Amino acid sequence: MCTRYISPDQAEIERAWEIGRKNPFRWPHEVFPRATGPFLRCGQSGELDLVVGTWGLIPSWSSTPVLKYSTCNCRSEEAATKPTFRDAWHKAQRCIVPAMSFDEPCWETGKNVWWRFRRLDGQPWGLAGLWNGWVDRSTGEVLESYTLLTTNADNHPLMARMHKPDPKLPADQQDKRSIVAIDQRDVEQWLHGNWKEAGELLAPPPVELFDGGPA
Repeated sequence: MCTRYISPDQAEIERAWEIGRKNPFRWPHEVFPRATGPFLRCGQSGELDLVVGTWGLIPSWSSTPVLKYSTCNCRSEEAATKPTFRDAWHKAQRCIVPAMSFDEPCWETGKNVWWRFRRLDGQPWGLAGLWNGWVDRSTGEVLESYTLLTTNADNHPLMARMHKPDPKLPADQQDKRSIVAIDQRDVEQWLHGNWKEAGELLAPPPVELFDGGPA
């Protein structure tokens, strides 16, 4: 699971996704779970909106914005059925999370060594996510939040090397995970497509697109 990434600044996001300057908020350069970060979603006018929210989706039914468990990642195979994420999935509250790089733990040496992954073309990643607006019933305040979707990467030549292996499982059944990268040409399909069309994009990024190594 991805638990930290480097965010582009606002100007980089605007250039990459061709959106205007709309958001006065700032966010940290390095983003960790429950910190704030930017994400892109479809606005009321149909254009991309830049939103800043908490990394860790807060479901609408929660009585508190602080959950006892982590919601920064969501297994895409469970998005439609898991109570924390299913409302956002069925309401097509899909988003894109900009990232210059993302980090994953590699245990090939027997110890946790963080690897950092960047696109070879130098462009920011557009990571697939879900968002939700949680309403504080006592004040009416809306807190924006988001989660990153992950997918199985057991057969991926690079991402299958990440994360601590489970000694109880065979090598080809580890359920190693990968983020999902949405290419610029697939933004429309991801944000506006139906469930089937969006599901077609839930795959690890092609290995020729990026590279990684110890951070």
